[in-house]
Amino acid sequence: MTTPRPAPWYRELHWQILVGMALGVGAGAVGGPAFAERVEWLGILFVRLLKMVIVPLVVTSIVSGVAAVGGGRSLGRLFGKTLGYYVLSSALAILVGLAAVNAIRPGVGAEIAGAGGGPVPEIQTPSSLSELLLGMVPVNVVDAAAKPDMLAVILFCILFGAAVAGLPERPRETLQAFFESAFQAMMALTSGIIRLAPIGVFALIARVVGTSGFESFRALGLYMLTIALGLSVHLFLVLPLLLLLLGRIDPRIHFRNMVEPLAMAFSTASSAATLPVTLRAVEERVGVSNRVSSFVLPMGATINMDGTALYECAGVLFIAQVLGVDLSASQQLVVVLTALLASIGAAAVPSAGLVIIFLVLESVNLRGPEVDAIVGAMLAIDRPLDMFRTSVNVFSDSCGAAIIARSEGEKGVDRELRSVAPSSGVQA
Repeated sequence: MTTPRPAPWYRELHWQILVGMALGVGAGAVGGPAFAERVEWLGILFVRLLKMVIVPLVVTSIVSGVAAVGGGRSLGRLFGKTLGYYVLSSALAILVGLAAVNAIRPGVGAEIAGAGGGPVPEIQTPSSLSELLLGMVPVNVVDAAAKPDMLAVILFCILFGAAVAGLPERPRETLQAFFESAFQAMMALTSGIIRLAPIGVFALIARVVGTSGFESFRALGLYMLTIALGLSVHLFLVLPLLLLLLGRIDPRIHFRNMVEPLAMAFSTASSAATLPVTLRAVEERVGVSNRVSSFVLPMGATINMDGTALYECAGVLFIAQVLGVDLSASQQLVVVLTALLASIGAAAVPSAGLVIIFLVLESVNLRGPEVDAIVGAMLAIDRPLDMFRTSVNVFSDSCGAAIIARSEGEKGVDRELRSVAPSSGVQA
């Protein structure tokens, strides 16, 4: 049997995006504002397509994920530990991103496609914690989806998914099959739209360069370094501390046992595509039992997105800084909460986090052509960040599996470096 040949480089999306970016830079520099105005509609169309899939993607992803996690399984100790770890790790990732952006402030004083220095948009956020909690409960979920009031939509989807999981077998399986099929269709549609990214990037970058020159790239470079710093702190400091404190696990051993999935995650930028490799490594090298890994890792690939959560929070604050908006502590709390819940709805496909960032922007009423232009410019440099944050997502999943396995009394987890599958199974 012959091994399939890899696709030529020019068919890889990240290379196509880089080519589109380079052409956009050249066209914008030569054509100036006149050319930027002629191609602007292509960028607007691409951004509208991204926004089009937000609500159905989030609804189908969360309902199918929560229902599948609960369906046919005990919602007891193992589920509680898994969900608790994922909420903790994602919250810590968001706080790291929040601290990095507030410390470095990469968007302050920047001008991207003329967005800087314009009128400050009106930000509407709850004035108290009680108002925030009340606002999360929709009076009319259809109206909430139409606005869109995404905090309310996400909460409804989580509760609805849990309700589906608690149904008798026949209606539960029917609804699970429907929402899983709808989610697969939305993933296919989202992936198809993302394939248009090179055209969208060309138009958006041409507008950026044609209207504001090359000054935008200084801010984008600083933003890129800020995100990379936040991801590095979470990957090399926060998650190892969780391994040490919660699992009594040597992080050096865990890192070395997870080299293969990390390389796969970085190259594919997809938690879903990496899942088979992660399962194999966690069972055969880390030493986690199939009982724990088969529950924790698929759940993590669905709802645990540390890198994506960090990116969404930091990206929204960067956009606010570019627009000259000074978000208060309560407004940043809304961003943190929305990013935490939105990361649950991030599909495990490349660049899905870029779609979900519009959801977090809506939570603080940041919208309009200036916001779209900044997000489009961020897309041009998103591929390496997407690869990095996917690695963080996958490593966090593996840490959760190891920590939960140790809490369940499994003795052989990350006790040694393993290069082959153990012959006698996991000692428990």
